[in-house]
Amino acid sequence: MMKKYNLAVIGGGFSGVAAAIAAAREGCQVIIIEKGNAFGGAAVNSLVNPFMPNCAKINGESTELSGGIFRNIANKLNERNSTLTYVTSRKLIEYSFMEEELKFILNDMICDAGVDVLFHAYLCAVKKDGEQIKSVTVATKGGLMEIEADYFIDATGDAQVCYLSDVPTVLGRETDHLCQPMTLCFRLGNVDSERFWAGRKKLNEKYKALLDEGKFINPRENILAVKMPIPSILHFNTTRVVKMDPTNALDVSKAEIIARKQVKEVYEFMKEHAEGLENSYLMMTAPEIGVRESRKIVGEYVLTEQDARAFTKFDDAIAACNYEIDIHNPEGTGTSHYFFPVGKYYTIPYRCLIPKTVKNMLVAGRCISSDHGAQASYRIMPTVCCIGEAAGTAIGLAVKNNVEVRKVDVKALQKTLKDNGAFLGI
Repeated sequence: MMKKYNLAVIGGGFSGVAAAIAAAREGCQVIIIEKGNAFGGAAVNSLVNPFMPNCAKINGESTELSGGIFRNIANKLNERNSTLTYVTSRKLIEYSFMEEELKFILNDMICDAGVDVLFHAYLCAVKKDGEQIKSVTVATKGGLMEIEADYFIDATGDAQVCYLSDVPTVLGRETDHLCQPMTLCFRLGNVDSERFWAGRKKLNEKYKALLDEGKFINPRENILAVKMPIPSILHFNTTRVVKMDPTNALDVSKAEIIARKQVKEVYEFMKEHAEGLENSYLMMTAPEIGVRESRKIVGEYVLTEQDARAFTKFDDAIAACNYEIDIHNPEGTGTSHYFFPVGKYYTIPYRCLIPKTVKNMLVAGRCISSDHGAQASYRIMPTVCCIGEAAGTAIGLAVKNNVEVRKVDVKALQKTLKDNGAFLGI
């Protein structure tokens, strides 16, 4: 048995890292547990890129809705010349980044905060006493390891701690429990980027024609490419595996195999038909397939797509978002988009982080309490980072006042977040 902590954070993605740093900032003894070998979650494990836009024009000025720790991370990437900023067709700013630099930055931030780190540790069991979680057990190279803490944050993305704690969760969309598709991202090197982008429209027209003829196993309707800070490299987020459960190990195993076949067929098609890829090569596929959606908790409040479209501002807001409601068809071809009007955004209430039936755990990341439509908006890395910062700050206040997570003073939480640079929209 290791020493007992004030807080154990399970998951080292953007939400988990922000949660750990925020709690340590409030004086907590924290351990962060990650199944991989680096911090960054989907960005490093699944090569998810770029950071999607999350800003609104307020009082005539463009305002970043993702401040605080996320803004600090983004600034550090900029300082290292590891980002590429560009304007989308909707006049929104996106920026791609080099995930290897991100690994160094997050390492430093976690270590500077005094957080203990446990890599290569896969959650496999939770011990409860009534409505209190007492410990989590992880599988490591040395065998099983049990970690005790006063409080816990589930930042696994799949609500894995909650699921193993018998906390109510839902899978996918409400009608049939299908999740948004899984995607295996990949990179090409030695690319003539200018020629590729000049011929991209023609390439997609050719791709769509062959797709309609049933020539591809990949059901995605187009080829989605992303510019990288290194001009000779292109990033592709264009495979699509549907009707599989991201929380089922057998399904995920099948999905990895299918997605890799899709990478091969897409690349071979582009090598033959795309301008600028004649001398390219397949650099890498992501270490693991990317998951947009899986389990979500049923919390003290369920954030809905209707709340988002109504630009709802909650009294207990802990983050703000206006990224589009971006739903990749869980059944096959097609992607639906709802774009927020200029200057409009909604907020995310603290209650969505509070799972039912447990008194000493919060949830951070894409698995907070919401419906399918709302999750399709707030799931982006900038927003889940802000949710994580709020969760960690809330645990810091809970430790100081020796209260359960439902009894945290929300006004004090909001003030602390604002003092640390967060935008709450209220």
